[in-house]
Amino acid sequence: MKRIAQIINEKLSGYCTPDEAHALTRIIATELLGVSQMAFYLKDDITLTAEQQAQLESAIERLQKHEPIQYIQGYCNFCGLRFKVTPATLIPRPETSELVEWIAIEATGNESILDIGTGSGCIAISLANKLPQSKVTAWDISPEALAIAAENSKANGCTVLFEQADILSYEPTEAQFDIIASNPPYIKESEKSAMHSNVLDWEPHTALFVPDSDPLLFYRTIANKGLTLLKPGGTLYFEINRAHGAETAELLANYGYKNIELRKDISGNDRMIKATRP
Repeated sequence: MKRIAQIINEKLSGYCTPDEAHALTRIIATELLGVSQMAFYLKDDITLTAEQQAQLESAIERLQKHEPIQYIQGYCNFCGLRFKVTPATLIPRPETSELVEWIAIEATGNESILDIGTGSGCIAISLANKLPQSKVTAWDISPEALAIAAENSKANGCTVLFEQADILSYEPTEAQFDIIASNPPYIKESEKSAMHSNVLDWEPHTALFVPDSDPLLFYRTIANKGLTLLKPGGTLYFEINRAHGAETAELLANYGYKNIELRKDISGNDRMIKATRP
């Protein structure tokens, strides 16, 4: 195992930090190559099969192109569940799991819930898993993402209604939901230069970016249409750009939402907000 770790670290030198290389070594060894956790941590000598050697070389080559390890694995763990991910979907982030936990803790467990911009389905499916008596619907503009989300729902034994919808053009006609959750695109185009290649070159830009001229585009749209989609007293939950917490709260207040609460994530950044429809 020590020899394999040395090879991975040497091949990834200059592509990531030593700490990242160590973490990737563990994932490659234990999850891609099937080495036991004990053998990995005891640094037992391992002789790779021809198939394992090919897997190792392929993983290293893809990592050198800055492809995210989750895409190489084909899955990501989120809220205790496993989600298939491809370049058609964003990779679920730990911050998003904090939003899911907030919703699940405050829900009664018998709500109608809408997830807007579902991607891999991580929010909708996790909520369906935690609140099995609730009726969960999930929308996305991308048919490719919806197909992955449907696979994830089935694999995790959850029931979610997936529908293709573009919230920017959708015209709601009736109050249907007790809760709307969304992690919409919120990274400004000008922030691209500060992003790592493993995000910028691989993850879907339509799920990431908004124009600098209108950074709150999706929040304004969902807040406005939420006045129709949400039942009176229903709750809106957003993941937000940490740089626009106060602005998002002000936007919600201007639409008449009440009980607005802004929360920080585990890193201390403004990351989540909720508001109640009047």
